Amino acid sequence: MTPDKAGEILSTYLEPVYGFALKRCKSREDAEDLSQEIMLRAYRALTTRGDIGDPTRFVWTIAHNLLCNYYRDSAKYSVGLPLDEVSEPEDEETGFDDETLSRLRCEISYLSRLRREIVIAYYFERRSQNEISRELGIPVGTVKWHLFGARNELKRGMDMTRDSSELRFNPIKFHSFGINGSIGTRPPEDYLRSAIEQNICYCVRDNAKSVGEIADSLGVSPVYVESELEYLVEYGFIVVEKGRYIANFIIDEPTSELLELQNNMYKQAARLIAPELWRELNESGLLDSPELKRYDRNYLMWALIPYIAAQNTFDRSSKHNSGDFAAQNAFDRGAGGERNITFDEVAVTRPDGSRNIYKAAVASRGLNIPAEYEHIRVFGPMWNGYNGYVLWRLDSEWSDRSRPDANYPDEAKRVLSLWQRSEPLSTDECAYLAERGYIRAKSGADGNKPEWTVVSVTDNELHKSLLDVGGRVKTRHEGELADLKRPYADAVTKSLPKQLVRTREYELQFVFGSDGWFLLHCILTLLDAGLLTPPDERGGLSTLIVPNY
Repeated sequence: MTPDKAGEILSTYLEPVYGFALKRCKSREDAEDLSQEIMLRAYRALTTRGDIGDPTRFVWTIAHNLLCNYYRDSAKYSVGLPLDEVSEPEDEETGFDDETLSRLRCEISYLSRLRREIVIAYYFERRSQNEISRELGIPVGTVKWHLFGARNELKRGMDMTRDSSELRFNPIKFHSFGINGSIGTRPPEDYLRSAIEQNICYCVRDNAKSVGEIADSLGVSPVYVESELEYLVEYGFIVVEKGRYIANFIIDEPTSELLELQNNMYKQAARLIAPELWRELNESGLLDSPELKRYDRNYLMWALIPYIAAQNTFDRSSKHNSGDFAAQNAFDRGAGGERNITFDEVAVTRPDGSRNIYKAAVASRGLNIPAEYEHIRVFGPMWNGYNGYVLWRLDSEWSDRSRPDANYPDEAKRVLSLWQRSEPLSTDECAYLAERGYIRAKSGADGNKPEWTVVSVTDNELHKSLLDVGGRVKTRHEGELADLKRPYADAVTKSLPKQLVRTREYELQFVFGSDGWFLLHCILTLLDAGLLTPPDERGGLSTLIVPNY
């Protein structure tokens, strides 16, 4: 049998043989020495004899014979390692040509971290096994064990052809990031800032791969991949399955056909919902409530239409609605299906204190972008509660706001706290709110006083009645929305890795609810129909304070 074939066969016995020895020897060191001797005896026999029919039976026969020898020897069992297998490094040159030596160094980078450190220390830094043992804090027998395993790995690697993918010379780049959930101490775009992090995630988007396979795909040393994977696993962007790595978040790479399908779905759904919602709100008499009458009607609609359209529950009994922001759970019955996948089932808790669902998208070359995607500055709604109320906000190209950062939850809490205060606001507090568009200075006989630009609905019954209007409109079109959603849902879940299917299904519950693109289309529909007009006041546009129940 060839040495390569023998090494390949015996590599499958390394762990079982070590486990066998560990259970029967007096110490871990003895187990490592005994395991080493078993494997060396089997290796020499397989490469020199041609009469071994059953390698499994042969290996375990050697194992039991050497174990008997171990028991007979009252002194510490000593393993004699032949010089032709693992010897102390000699001073003479290796005899390798430059190309072979370069290839060998490349293959060493594919070893595990511990095995790599031992091989480099032993063969390149010329340190003895005892020195390596002391430095790494492991028994000499373990050093010998890893040297034996490394030799077989290196032999296999030198004889194989490593395949690289297009990522080696044409890496991808994430063009957008997004989260559903809480922001920690880092903004979403900072999580995966480097090109190698993005390409590692993309490389394992669909299939689990080993460190070596990832390195081959990217055309880099596994040493660099290994350190990046530690971070990606720690932050929950990649999970490990039996020593292989696979992405744990959705990476979209849309096609022109998918974008067109998505855009048409949102457009048709918005045309069904938005005009009826606008009309029924105007005819309901609810907007004449003293709580709402003080707002400009157009400005009021910029807040109420997106907010009501974003609610996902269409309970005909009107006992429930998705105003329960804390739970973040909702049925999407109007969009087809009775599933109720909760946020907690699919969210990831990260070391920076955030808990969220993370998404990224790759820009495909040559895409035909729908015209509506020019209105790119639209983000999904955000809501944060404090002391019985919620600050709800939708940012768009028509609002005068900067993109929220990791400090936004603290900002929302402070805004709600100041809004509920009965005492006058200080000059610094007014400046803080005005800078962020929550108030404006109002001139009057008694001087300048701050005036809130946020639409507030504090009466529970009024809040419930407003949401009921949206519930009736969506329920009326329940079947049509389900038909619109079905082709898109099938397209985006097709070929999705099994560990991300429920994450996608969770998102699909909100396609005709708190999905930012659906709300954008509702706004565009009403603007095109002349039912909404761009307002003069932009700072607090599409921002509400409502009861949290």
